[in-house]
Amino acid sequence: MSLTLFLVQTLNGLQFGILLFLIAAGLTLVFGVMDFINLAHGVQYMVGAYLAAWFTALTGDFFLGLLLALPTALLFGLLLEWLVFRHLYGRDHLDQVLATFGVILFLNEAVKVAWGSSPLSVPIPDAFSGSVRMMDGLLYPVWRLVVIGSGFAIAIGLALLVSRTRLGMLVRAGAVNAPMVSALGVDIGRLFMIVFGFGAMLAGFAGAMVAPILSVEPGMGDNILILAFVVIVIGGIGSIRGAFAAALLVGLVDTLGRSFGPQMLRLMLDPSAASQTGRALAPMLIYILMAAVLIVRPAGLFPAQR
Repeated sequence: MSLTLFLVQTLNGLQFGILLFLIAAGLTLVFGVMDFINLAHGVQYMVGAYLAAWFTALTGDFFLGLLLALPTALLFGLLLEWLVFRHLYGRDHLDQVLATFGVILFLNEAVKVAWGSSPLSVPIPDAFSGSVRMMDGLLYPVWRLVVIGSGFAIAIGLALLVSRTRLGMLVRAGAVNAPMVSALGVDIGRLFMIVFGFGAMLAGFAGAMVAPILSVEPGMGDNILILAFVVIVIGGIGSIRGAFAAALLVGLVDTLGRSFGPQMLRLMLDPSAASQTGRALAPMLIYILMAAVLIVRPAGLFPAQR
């Protein structure tokens, strides 16, 4: 195991964790504040990536495309909330799961109609297309560092928003006792709509930022949604701090486990068995981690106060 490879994979794990946080942050707010299970949160990540690719192609500039994609993702999330999701508040969780799964199927087909089924590519902005030398023998893409930095900045901003502003106070109060907040004169429906739209925009931002790294294709949000649910369960439902810590932990465990798991097993097994066992165990590591955390802390690492 070389130090250079370990550092590269650690940075890749941080970048993956930041991506998970941007998706899980909105998901944990919607789930924790509104008690609403939104399986369609992953398609909002997909829609954000498609919007970034579309607006970038129209304008010829990624950042201008990003500026157009973010409010469009917000409006799209508000439209979904108005058309579908608000009619499911207060309903049984099974109803919410079935309805939002139907939204997944509909939107996965809708993007095929709008943009085709072939993957789309988004060029990395010229200013961030190179690599930076971090040490001898270690060059790391600048854009991945931009993704990591923007994720940390958003995490700090979200923490300040939730803990230091009036809107954050109302969100926390609504999570504890929504009927009481409504009785005090707060339009709880409007508050929930704001939370939902903000979560959709965060997911769209994650999709837009990853579009220059991964291909943009139908169904790209399905697998990452499962990991986002793992993150909010480990971190604690409704907790931004928990989502951030758990996302970084899941990103590092998944990336390092896939890269170095077989090498670690070679200390105990022969190379062939270690390689086969490592490939089998690597996808399970985050679920083993989730089970271990829930045994010790059933409410998650940093559960929201109730």
